[in-house]
Amino acid sequence: MLKIFGAPSRYIQGPGALDSLGQYAALFGRRAALVIDSYVHGVLGPRIEALCAAHQVALVPLLVEGDLTPDVIAQLRAQAAPAGVDMVIAVGGGKSLDAGKAVAKSAHCHLITVPTVASNDAPTSKNYVLYDAHHNLLAVEHMLFNPTIVLVDTAVIATAPQPFFLAGLGDAVSKKFEAEQCRRNGGLNMYDAAPPLSAQFIADGCLRTLLADGVDAVAAAGTGQPTPAFERVVEAMILMSGLGFESGGLSIAHALTRGLPKISGVASSPHGLQVAVGLLVQLDLEQRADGMLADLKQWYAQVGLPATLSELGATGSPSDAELTLAAELSLKARHAANFDRPLDTATLADALRRHA
Repeated sequence: MLKIFGAPSRYIQGPGALDSLGQYAALFGRRAALVIDSYVHGVLGPRIEALCAAHQVALVPLLVEGDLTPDVIAQLRAQAAPAGVDMVIAVGGGKSLDAGKAVAKSAHCHLITVPTVASNDAPTSKNYVLYDAHHNLLAVEHMLFNPTIVLVDTAVIATAPQPFFLAGLGDAVSKKFEAEQCRRNGGLNMYDAAPPLSAQFIADGCLRTLLADGVDAVAAAGTGQPTPAFERVVEAMILMSGLGFESGGLSIAHALTRGLPKISGVASSPHGLQVAVGLLVQLDLEQRADGMLADLKQWYAQVGLPATLSELGATGSPSDAELTLAAELSLKARHAANFDRPLDTATLADALRRHA
Protein backbone atom coordinates (compact mmCIF):
# COMPACT_ATOMS: atom_id res chain seq x y z
CA MET A 1 0.00 0.00 0.00
CA LEU A 2 1.22 3.50 -0.83
CA LYS A 3 2.14 5.91 1.96
CA ILE A 4 0.97 9.53 1.64
CA PHE A 5 1.95 12.60 3.64
CA GLY A 6 -0.01 15.83 3.20
CA ALA A 7 0.44 19.34 4.55
CA PRO A 8 -0.20 23.04 3.88
CA SER A 9 2.14 24.65 1.38
CA ARG A 10 3.22 27.31 3.91
CA TYR A 11 2.81 27.66 7.69
CA ILE A 12 3.56 31.04 9.26
CA GLN A 13 3.40 31.62 13.03
CA GLY A 14 4.29 34.40 15.44
CA PRO A 15 3.13 37.71 16.90
CA GLY A 16 2.08 39.98 14.03
CA ALA A 17 1.78 37.20 11.44
CA LEU A 18 -1.56 38.66 10.41
CA ASP A 19 0.25 41.73 9.06
CA SER A 20 1.57 39.61 6.17
CA LEU A 21 -1.93 38.60 5.01
CA GLY A 22 -2.15 41.17 2.22
CA GLN A 23 1.16 40.28 0.63
CA TYR A 24 0.33 36.56 0.62
CA ALA A 25 -3.19 37.10 -0.68
CA ALA A 26 -1.82 39.18 -3.55
CA LEU A 27 0.09 36.13 -4.79
CA PHE A 28 -3.19 34.54 -5.85
CA GLY A 29 -5.19 37.37 -7.36
CA ARG A 30 -7.06 40.59 -6.67
CA ARG A 31 -10.37 39.43 -5.24
CA ALA A 32 -10.94 37.24 -2.18
CA ALA A 33 -13.94 35.78 -0.40
CA LEU A 34 -13.54 36.55 3.31
CA VAL A 35 -15.30 33.75 5.24
CA ILE A 36 -15.71 34.92 8.83
CA ASP A 37 -18.25 35.04 11.65
CA SER A 38 -19.88 38.32 12.59
CA TYR A 39 -18.07 38.69 15.93
CA VAL A 40 -14.58 38.22 14.48
CA HIS A 41 -15.56 40.41 11.53
CA GLY A 42 -16.44 43.18 13.95
CA VAL A 43 -13.12 42.83 15.77
CA LEU A 44 -10.68 42.16 12.93
CA GLY A 45 -12.64 42.99 9.75
CA PRO A 46 -11.39 46.58 9.28
CA ARG A 47 -7.77 45.53 9.93
CA ILE A 48 -7.99 42.64 7.47
CA GLU A 49 -9.61 44.84 4.84
CA ALA A 50 -6.87 47.46 5.21
CA LEU A 51 -4.09 44.86 5.03
CA CYS A 52 -5.52 43.41 1.82
CA ALA A 53 -6.35 46.79 0.27
CA ALA A 54 -2.71 47.84 0.75
CA HIS A 55 -1.83 45.07 -1.74
CA GLN A 56 -4.75 45.74 -4.10
CA VAL A 57 -6.81 42.77 -2.91
CA ALA A 58 -10.57 43.44 -2.56
CA LEU A 59 -12.67 41.41 -0.14
CA VAL A 60 -16.16 39.91 -0.50
CA PRO A 61 -17.33 39.15 3.09
CA LEU A 62 -19.28 35.92 3.61
CA LEU A 63 -20.57 35.81 7.18
CA VAL A 64 -20.94 32.44 8.94
CA GLU A 65 -23.31 31.85 11.86
CA GLY A 66 -24.33 28.66 13.68
CA ASP A 67 -23.64 25.08 12.67
CA LEU A 68 -22.21 24.30 9.27
CA THR A 69 -25.11 22.51 7.54
CA PRO A 70 -25.44 21.62 3.85
CA ASP A 71 -27.93 24.52 3.50
CA VAL A 72 -25.46 27.00 5.00
CA ILE A 73 -22.74 25.75 2.66
CA ALA A 74 -25.06 26.07 -0.33
CA GLN A 75 -25.87 29.67 0.63
CA LEU A 76 -22.20 30.61 1.04
CA ARG A 77 -21.29 29.01 -2.28
CA ALA A 78 -24.17 30.83 -3.98
CA GLN A 79 -22.88 34.14 -2.61
CA ALA A 80 -19.30 33.42 -3.69
CA ALA A 81 -20.03 32.15 -7.21
CA PRO A 82 -21.00 35.46 -8.89
CA ALA A 83 -18.26 37.39 -7.07
CA GLY A 84 -15.50 35.95 -9.25
CA VAL A 85 -13.08 35.39 -6.37
CA ASP A 86 -9.50 34.28 -6.92
CA MET A 87 -9.05 32.85 -3.40
CA VAL A 88 -10.75 32.28 -0.08
CA ILE A 89 -9.51 33.76 3.20
CA ALA A 90 -11.09 32.00 6.20
CA VAL A 91 -10.72 33.76 9.56
CA GLY A 92 -11.91 32.66 13.00
CA GLY A 93 -12.58 29.40 14.82
CA GLY A 94 -13.18 25.92 13.50
CA LYS A 95 -16.58 26.58 11.94
CA SER A 96 -15.42 29.60 9.95
CA LEU A 97 -12.35 27.72 8.75
CA ASP A 98 -14.48 24.71 7.78
CA ALA A 99 -16.88 26.99 5.90
CA GLY A 100 -13.93 28.51 4.07
CA LYS A 101 -12.77 25.05 3.06
CA ALA A 102 -16.18 24.21 1.63
CA VAL A 103 -16.27 27.44 -0.39
CA ALA A 104 -12.69 26.99 -1.62
CA LYS A 105 -13.43 23.43 -2.70
CA SER A 106 -16.43 24.59 -4.71
CA ALA A 107 -14.53 27.49 -6.30
CA HIS A 108 -11.40 25.39 -7.00
CA CYS A 109 -9.17 28.10 -5.58
CA HIS A 110 -6.45 28.71 -3.02
CA LEU A 111 -7.34 28.88 0.68
CA ILE A 112 -5.63 30.96 3.35
CA THR A 113 -6.64 30.04 6.91
CA VAL A 114 -6.24 32.54 9.74
CA PRO A 115 -7.23 30.98 13.09
CA THR A 116 -8.15 33.33 15.93
CA VAL A 117 -8.22 30.53 18.53
CA ALA A 118 -6.11 27.41 19.04
CA SER A 119 -9.03 25.16 19.97
CA ASN A 120 -8.27 22.52 17.32
CA ASP A 121 -6.01 21.69 14.37
CA ALA A 122 -8.51 22.61 11.64
CA PRO A 123 -6.28 25.39 10.20
CA THR A 124 -3.85 22.95 8.59
CA SER A 125 -6.17 20.17 7.45
CA LYS A 126 -8.24 19.57 4.34
CA ASN A 127 -11.15 18.13 6.36
CA TYR A 128 -14.34 19.96 7.25
CA VAL A 129 -17.34 18.80 9.25
CA LEU A 130 -21.03 19.14 8.33
CA TYR A 131 -23.96 18.97 10.74
CA ASP A 132 -27.67 18.45 10.26
CA ALA A 133 -30.39 20.82 11.41
CA HIS A 134 -30.50 19.08 14.80
CA HIS A 135 -26.79 19.70 15.55
CA ASN A 136 -25.84 16.08 14.85
CA LEU A 137 -22.64 15.24 12.96
CA LEU A 138 -23.66 14.52 9.38
CA ALA A 139 -20.44 14.01 7.42
CA VAL A 140 -16.73 14.75 7.22
CA GLU A 141 -15.90 16.22 3.82
CA HIS A 142 -12.50 16.88 2.24
CA MET A 143 -10.89 19.46 0.01
CA LEU A 144 -8.69 18.03 -2.71
CA PHE A 145 -5.63 19.61 -1.10
CA ASN A 146 -4.69 21.23 2.19
CA PRO A 147 -4.88 25.01 2.69
CA THR A 148 -2.22 26.80 0.71
CA ILE A 149 -1.21 29.13 3.54
CA VAL A 150 -1.82 28.98 7.29
CA LEU A 151 -1.29 32.28 9.15
CA VAL A 152 -1.15 31.90 12.93
CA ASP A 153 -0.83 35.25 14.71
CA THR A 154 -0.01 34.26 18.27
CA ALA A 155 -0.72 37.78 19.54
CA VAL A 156 -4.31 37.26 18.35
CA ILE A 157 -4.47 33.66 19.62
CA ALA A 158 -3.25 34.78 23.06
CA THR A 159 -6.25 37.09 23.49
CA ALA A 160 -8.73 34.19 23.17
CA PRO A 161 -10.25 32.95 26.46
CA GLN A 162 -8.42 30.11 28.18
CA PRO A 163 -11.20 27.50 27.62
CA PHE A 164 -10.52 27.59 23.86
CA PHE A 165 -6.87 26.83 24.55
CA LEU A 166 -7.75 23.90 26.81
CA ALA A 167 -9.89 22.42 24.04
CA GLY A 168 -6.88 22.62 21.74
CA LEU A 169 -4.75 20.78 24.28
CA GLY A 170 -7.34 18.03 24.54
CA ASP A 171 -7.59 17.64 20.78
CA ALA A 172 -3.81 17.48 20.34
CA VAL A 173 -2.72 15.24 23.22
CA SER A 174 -4.31 12.14 21.67
CA LYS A 175 -2.53 12.24 18.32
CA LYS A 176 0.58 10.23 19.24
CA PHE A 177 -1.49 7.38 20.64
CA GLU A 178 -4.05 7.37 17.84
CA ALA A 179 -1.35 7.42 15.15
CA GLU A 180 0.35 4.48 16.88
CA GLN A 181 -2.83 2.42 16.80
CA CYS A 182 -3.53 3.32 13.18
CA ARG A 183 -0.02 2.45 11.98
CA ARG A 184 0.25 -0.73 14.07
CA ASN A 185 -3.05 -2.12 12.85
CA GLY A 186 -2.97 -1.35 9.14
CA GLY A 187 -5.31 1.64 9.27
CA LEU A 188 -5.61 4.37 6.67
CA ASN A 189 -4.86 8.04 7.22
CA MET A 190 -6.97 10.95 5.92
CA TYR A 191 -5.50 10.47 2.44
CA ASP A 192 -6.76 6.86 2.33
CA ALA A 193 -3.19 5.63 2.42
CA ALA A 194 -0.75 4.03 4.82
CA PRO A 195 0.68 6.44 7.40
CA PRO A 196 4.33 7.38 6.76
CA LEU A 197 6.83 7.17 9.61
CA SER A 198 7.25 10.96 9.52
CA ALA A 199 3.69 11.46 10.74
CA GLN A 200 4.33 9.33 13.83
CA PHE A 201 7.50 11.26 14.65
CA ILE A 202 5.58 14.53 14.39
CA ALA A 203 2.80 13.20 16.63
CA ASP A 204 5.42 12.04 19.14
CA GLY A 205 6.96 15.52 19.16
CA CYS A 206 3.52 17.02 19.65
CA LEU A 207 2.99 15.05 22.86
CA ARG A 208 6.47 15.84 24.20
CA THR A 209 5.89 19.55 23.65
CA LEU A 210 2.48 19.54 25.32
CA LEU A 211 3.75 17.68 28.39
CA ALA A 212 6.81 19.90 28.72
CA ASP A 213 5.20 23.30 28.14
CA GLY A 214 1.45 22.85 28.57
CA VAL A 215 1.18 24.21 32.10
CA ASP A 216 3.13 27.39 31.30
CA ALA A 217 1.27 27.85 28.02
CA VAL A 218 -2.14 27.64 29.71
CA ALA A 219 -1.01 30.36 32.12
CA ALA A 220 -0.37 32.69 29.15
CA ALA A 221 -3.65 31.88 27.38
CA GLY A 222 -6.06 34.80 27.50
CA THR A 223 -3.42 37.33 28.57
CA GLY A 224 -2.72 38.67 25.08
CA GLN A 225 1.00 38.15 25.71
CA PRO A 226 2.43 35.06 23.97
CA THR A 227 5.41 33.54 25.78
CA PRO A 228 8.02 31.12 24.37
CA ALA A 229 6.14 28.19 25.96
CA PHE A 230 2.88 29.48 24.48
CA GLU A 231 4.50 29.69 21.03
CA ARG A 232 5.75 26.11 21.24
CA VAL A 233 2.42 24.71 22.39
CA VAL A 234 0.45 26.62 19.74
CA GLU A 235 2.73 25.10 17.10
CA ALA A 236 2.15 21.66 18.62
CA MET A 237 -1.64 22.10 18.81
CA ILE A 238 -2.10 23.46 15.30
CA LEU A 239 0.77 22.26 13.11
CA MET A 240 2.11 19.10 14.74
CA SER A 241 -1.33 17.88 15.78
CA GLY A 242 -2.76 18.60 12.34
CA LEU A 243 -0.01 16.80 10.46
CA GLY A 244 0.00 14.00 13.02
CA PHE A 245 -3.68 13.16 12.68
CA GLU A 246 -4.13 13.76 8.97
CA SER A 247 -1.11 11.80 7.79
CA GLY A 248 -0.84 9.54 10.85
CA GLY A 249 -4.46 8.49 11.29
CA LEU A 250 -6.92 8.31 14.19
CA SER A 251 -8.29 5.70 16.57
CA ILE A 252 -10.63 5.28 19.54
CA ALA A 253 -10.18 8.73 21.12
CA HIS A 254 -11.66 10.47 18.09
CA ALA A 255 -14.13 7.70 17.30
CA LEU A 256 -15.69 8.35 20.71
CA THR A 257 -16.70 11.88 19.69
CA ARG A 258 -19.42 10.21 17.59
CA GLY A 259 -21.03 8.69 20.67
CA LEU A 260 -20.18 10.84 23.68
CA PRO A 261 -22.68 13.61 22.75
CA LYS A 262 -25.49 11.10 23.32
CA ILE A 263 -24.66 11.13 27.04
CA SER A 264 -26.79 13.75 28.80
CA GLY A 265 -24.88 16.99 29.35
CA VAL A 266 -21.92 16.13 27.12
CA ALA A 267 -23.15 17.38 23.73
CA SER A 268 -22.31 21.00 24.55
CA SER A 269 -18.74 20.24 25.59
CA PRO A 270 -16.04 21.24 23.05
CA HIS A 271 -14.71 18.63 20.66
CA GLY A 272 -11.21 18.79 22.16
CA LEU A 273 -12.41 18.09 25.69
CA GLN A 274 -14.36 15.08 24.44
CA VAL A 275 -11.20 13.82 22.76
CA ALA A 276 -9.24 14.29 26.01
CA VAL A 277 -11.61 11.99 27.91
CA GLY A 278 -11.76 9.67 24.91
CA LEU A 279 -7.98 9.28 25.03
CA LEU A 280 -8.10 8.09 28.65
CA VAL A 281 -10.71 5.51 27.62
CA GLN A 282 -8.48 4.42 24.73
CA LEU A 283 -5.42 4.04 26.98
CA ASP A 284 -7.54 2.07 29.46
CA LEU A 285 -8.56 -0.30 26.66
CA GLU A 286 -4.95 -0.63 25.55
CA GLN A 287 -4.13 -2.07 29.00
CA ARG A 288 -0.78 -0.31 28.95
CA ALA A 289 1.89 -1.23 31.48
CA ASP A 290 4.00 1.92 31.08
CA GLY A 291 2.15 4.18 33.53
CA MET A 292 1.12 6.57 30.77
CA LEU A 293 -2.54 6.59 31.82
CA ALA A 294 -1.67 7.70 35.35
CA ASP A 295 0.87 10.23 34.07
CA LEU A 296 -1.67 11.78 31.73
CA LYS A 297 -4.31 12.01 34.44
CA GLN A 298 -1.81 13.91 36.57
CA TRP A 299 -1.02 16.26 33.67
CA TYR A 300 -4.73 16.75 32.98
CA ALA A 301 -5.17 17.92 36.57
CA GLN A 302 -2.26 20.36 36.21
CA VAL A 303 -3.55 21.99 33.00
CA GLY A 304 -7.27 21.75 33.77
CA LEU A 305 -8.49 19.09 31.32
CA PRO A 306 -11.46 16.85 32.24
CA ALA A 307 -10.59 13.26 33.12
CA THR A 308 -14.10 11.85 33.55
CA LEU A 309 -17.51 12.07 31.91
CA SER A 310 -18.71 13.96 34.98
CA GLU A 311 -15.98 16.58 34.54
CA LEU A 312 -16.91 16.70 30.86
CA GLY A 313 -20.41 17.79 31.85
CA ALA A 314 -22.39 14.55 32.13
CA THR A 315 -25.46 15.08 34.27
CA GLY A 316 -25.65 12.53 37.04
CA SER A 317 -24.44 9.00 36.47
CA PRO A 318 -24.83 7.98 32.79
CA SER A 319 -27.38 5.20 32.35
CA ASP A 320 -26.52 1.84 30.84
CA ALA A 321 -28.65 2.76 27.84
CA GLU A 322 -26.71 5.99 27.28
CA LEU A 323 -23.35 4.26 27.56
CA THR A 324 -24.45 1.48 25.22
CA LEU A 325 -25.70 3.96 22.62
CA ALA A 326 -22.49 5.99 22.91
CA ALA A 327 -20.44 2.84 22.39
CA GLU A 328 -22.53 1.66 19.44
CA LEU A 329 -22.23 4.98 17.61
CA SER A 330 -18.51 5.27 18.35
CA LEU A 331 -17.78 1.81 16.96
CA LYS A 332 -19.46 2.80 13.69
CA ALA A 333 -16.77 5.44 13.13
CA ARG A 334 -14.12 4.36 10.65
CA HIS A 335 -11.33 5.12 13.13
CA ALA A 336 -12.64 2.61 15.68
CA ALA A 337 -11.22 -0.26 13.61
CA ASN A 338 -7.69 1.12 14.12
CA PHE A 339 -7.06 -0.73 17.35
CA ASP A 340 -5.07 -3.69 18.64
CA ARG A 341 -8.15 -5.89 18.93
CA PRO A 342 -11.75 -5.78 17.76
CA LEU A 343 -13.97 -4.05 20.30
CA ASP A 344 -17.61 -4.82 20.97
CA THR A 345 -20.25 -2.54 22.40
CA ALA A 346 -20.19 -4.05 25.89
CA THR A 347 -16.40 -3.71 26.20
CA LEU A 348 -16.42 -0.07 25.15
CA ALA A 349 -19.45 0.75 27.32
CA ASP A 350 -17.66 -0.80 30.33
CA ALA A 351 -14.60 1.32 29.65
CA LEU A 352 -16.76 4.44 29.49
CA ARG A 353 -18.37 3.45 32.79
CA ARG A 354 -14.92 3.25 34.41
CA HIS A 355 -14.38 6.89 33.44
CA ALA A 356 -17.81 8.18 34.45
